[in-house]
Amino acid sequence: MRPGRTGSHAEAMERPVVPLAIVGVIGGLVLLWRSSAPAGPVLVASPTLTPGVVNPEVRQETIGETICKRGWTRTVRPPSSYTAELKLRQMREYGVGGDPSGYQEDHLISLELGGHPTDPRNLWPEPQPRAGEVDRIENELNGKVCSGELTLAEAQHRESELKHRSG
Repeated sequence: MRPGRTGSHAEAMERPVVPLAIVGVIGGLVLLWRSSAPAGPVLVASPTLTPGVVNPEVRQETIGETICKRGWTRTVRPPSSYTAELKLRQMREYGVGGDPSGYQEDHLISLELGGHPTDPRNLWPEPQPRAGEVDRIENELNGKVCSGELTLAEAQHRESELKHRSG
């Protein structure tokens, strides 16, 4: 052993390994925690604030001239100036904060399924990215209504249940 040194070479090698192992374990736990966190805020539609309201012009007997007619939703979609202001108000009512761009002011009963375009009881601040996921489901339900696989009422019920249960 050289002068001024105590302990063996093995002891000297163990000292830096223990702190590195601790850092590795902590780093792994942080990564595991972050990967298990939800991608965005979780919010379901309130049955009280957003029960859903249908457009009286859309009925089973009018689907051929309304929701099953290509481009029809563009004729009834409210302007973004209306929905942007409503989104801010409803974010406060729902008790959520953050950047409004993290939410889409969405129809509980979608326009594709005959939801009322402007009634606030049919609109709510749906978090992203969930809003995009639900848009695909709305389009699938519209296809099933237009093909006769589902009635309009059944599709509206399924959509309402989904948004009140899972957002």
